[in-house]
Amino acid sequence: MNYTKLGRSNLVVSKICLGTMHFGRVASEQEAFQIMDRALELGINFFDTANVYGGQGKTEEIMGNWFAQGGGRRDKIVLATKVYGAMTGEPIPNEERGISAYKVRKHSADSLRRLQTDHIDLYQVHHIDRRVTAEEFWGTFERLVNKGDVTYVGTSNFPGWGLAKYQMQAWHRGFMGFVSEQTQYNLLNRIPELEVIPAARDLGIGILAYMPLAGGLLTGKGKAVEGSRTHNVEREYGISLSENPQFEAFSQLCSDLGEQERTVAIAWTLANPTVSSAIVGIRSLQHLDNIERAAELQLDQGTLARLNEVFDINHGRPLRPGEAPEAYAW
Repeated sequence: MNYTKLGRSNLVVSKICLGTMHFGRVASEQEAFQIMDRALELGINFFDTANVYGGQGKTEEIMGNWFAQGGGRRDKIVLATKVYGAMTGEPIPNEERGISAYKVRKHSADSLRRLQTDHIDLYQVHHIDRRVTAEEFWGTFERLVNKGDVTYVGTSNFPGWGLAKYQMQAWHRGFMGFVSEQTQYNLLNRIPELEVIPAARDLGIGILAYMPLAGGLLTGKGKAVEGSRTHNVEREYGISLSENPQFEAFSQLCSDLGEQERTVAIAWTLANPTVSSAIVGIRSLQHLDNIERAAELQLDQGTLARLNEVFDINHGRPLRPGEAPEAYAW
């Protein structure tokens, strides 16, 4: 397994991050235990979850039970979770989506209890809240860090302007600010290259790329099963796997390299120097087979150029390749 520093922090994380979104919904607790044990064996030291995963904290509970087995499990990993979503199915005041000092105090304590740990290594704000003030936002997370409940703060699904705004506020307060931004980034979704990745690069924020396989579209499948995760992503992206020359060309390129499609897709994501780690959502033990190869594979410039040709570099982006504003303005 290959490792890197997370953003401008000195924290070492594996280039592959274990995504746990499917624990409790698709993977049973026993299967999740096997997946986490195998991930550790492979050298994956970075596990990502969220309080809303599995429904009302179920995924965090599964991970907490895994830690409770002992064997130094908790101390061997960098544990990341998230806060923002509602944790009840009822419209309760102060439980709606968003960030407040009241809510984060409660939700962080609940996550610690479910995870059976005394600290969260990376606490991520799951979405941007346009209503919260700088004083409430940073005062809340500074208290968690000073208390020892949280070590680093990160974000997920933030726009470039949001990263810049909040990072400047943190530095003005003398606080470290964000060390990571979790964003959806893959060969079929290049939109983060416009604003999010440039902002993260300049602000010392490491990108954690989720859905590097585009929900299964980039795994070499010839057809998506009705009702499957891949089938849903097909509709979301407006793409069909069936008899699609683009995916056929991708599979041929991978065959020429002697690599699996998923390996090349993840390696492409990691080729961006601002990407610290790729989050791979694992549903079964088999999905971890040879996953370390993706962290090791170095794609040369010729291969990267071929991939840009296969996956039209302007797909999902305005006008021209490149960063904003040149991508859409002179």
